[in-house]
Amino acid sequence: MLYYLFDFLDKQFDLVGAGVFKYISFRAGMATAISLVITIFFGRYLINKLRDFQMGESIRDLGLEGQMQKTGTPTMGGIIIIAGIVIPTLLFAKLGNVYVQLLLLTAISMGAIGFLDDYLKIKKKNKEGLAGHYKIIGQVAIGLIVGLVMVMHPDVTIPSYGESSGFVDGQTINTTLPFIKNNVFKYQWFLPDFLLDFTWVIYVIVVIFIMTAVSNGANITDGLDGLAAGTSAIIGLTLAILAYLTGNIVFSEYLNIAYIPNAGELVIFSAAFVGACIGFLWYNSYPAQVFMGDTGSLSIGAIIAVLALAIRKELLIPILCGIFVIENLSVVIQVSWFKYTRKRFGEGRRVFLMSPLHHHYQKKGWHEAKIVTRFWTSGILLAILTLATLKLR
Repeated sequence: MLYYLFDFLDKQFDLVGAGVFKYISFRAGMATAISLVITIFFGRYLINKLRDFQMGESIRDLGLEGQMQKTGTPTMGGIIIIAGIVIPTLLFAKLGNVYVQLLLLTAISMGAIGFLDDYLKIKKKNKEGLAGHYKIIGQVAIGLIVGLVMVMHPDVTIPSYGESSGFVDGQTINTTLPFIKNNVFKYQWFLPDFLLDFTWVIYVIVVIFIMTAVSNGANITDGLDGLAAGTSAIIGLTLAILAYLTGNIVFSEYLNIAYIPNAGELVIFSAAFVGACIGFLWYNSYPAQVFMGDTGSLSIGAIIAVLALAIRKELLIPILCGIFVIENLSVVIQVSWFKYTRKRFGEGRRVFLMSPLHHHYQKKGWHEAKIVTRFWTSGILLAILTLATLKLR
């Protein structure tokens, strides 16, 4: 909203300094600063309110050191993160931008699903929370909306660029293939010629899968103080850099990556996202004073997925979101191996001492803060590798 106000003042009254709002870098910096202020100051107020309403986490005894001491810690702290994202975005982004609209929709609607899940767990004393199939239905519905908008909206296009890009004007169902010089990836490769008109169906299915997988990955990762928030901040910063390069015609042509009109506004949203995650760490770092709950973890995971999809970097998610992927895989491997060995040998066997993977290291005696720091370090290395794909071809 402030963007439009100062744009009006600049054009009508030539107000000194109003023109600075035209610059993405300035608005991104302001979005980060305001996000930090909101999360830190609003965070304290919300934590007190959550305590007043007795919205404390019920901890299951898994035999982990220091685990039961966290019983009663306020949860639903994801509200802090969502507020720290939405308010600065409304203030500093161009609200007519289709990508900004999609991300605001994703943050609020996925946060609402997580909020309902947390509420049922705590206030209604329902340990399972929102039934799994209802949660999946909600995630699929949001993914369907995002996928259809990405396919059908007239502002979602990839113009031609570079000599060897492989992209042509107006394409919306292609993406970027990492580590390849001619790096276009076409979803139509999955279909025979007579079904090419339905390529958009494949793309929408991919969008739904990615959003569901990444949001659940963030949810599983949120098991130690500061782990999900810190990892997400690293991912968000990387996506902000990629969005800036993708939305700038000069840099995109130089790097021979897809130039996506209107993608520059994603930097504003990403900056607010990073600020919100870092600000949340003020209260969520060890020992945590508040947990984000599903309200936060489902929302930040879906946001990351939509950001990657918007700048056509969804095939980099296994690298960039490697922490989420490994955490997810550790659960799948553990459960699958346990069921297989129980059927084969009569008793279930485990690959890890406990899953997700961060609990495995807790069982080995590592301190929680040490595990989180090493996961963050791994996340930084994965982020550097992701950025390196811009030139490693």
